[in-house]
Amino acid sequence: MKKYTLVLGASVNTDRYSNAAIRKLRAKKNETFAIGNIKGTVLDVEIFDKKQFFENIDTVTLYLNPERQKEYYDYILALNPRRVIFNPGTENIELMSLLKENNINSEVACTLVLLSSNQY
Repeated sequence: MKKYTLVLGASVNTDRYSNAAIRKLRAKKNETFAIGNIKGTVLDVEIFDKKQFFENIDTVTLYLNPERQKEYYDYILALNPRRVIFNPGTENIELMSLLKENNINSEVACTLVLLSSNQY
């Protein structure tokens, strides 16, 4: 069974870290889905502008500030990923607690660094 990464807070803007993360994930052959404010495509990854139910999500990597994350709490829990990565600036104690209560690992880390150092 394939395992997927969901980039939450994705952007087509090449100056954004979420865009770089999608590119790096695909370069490393990671199956990737993306949700952002604006529809678009990065490489072969479609960015959806609405919540989609994806199966087999292993990792959710966050590029949303804590306030914007609130509308995604139930969505993330419903996806039941193995882990959620809080990239710099996305740290959120409230969501981390919810994840822990639901036996989902959380990690404060940089997806780009994890991928670059083969720790992803």
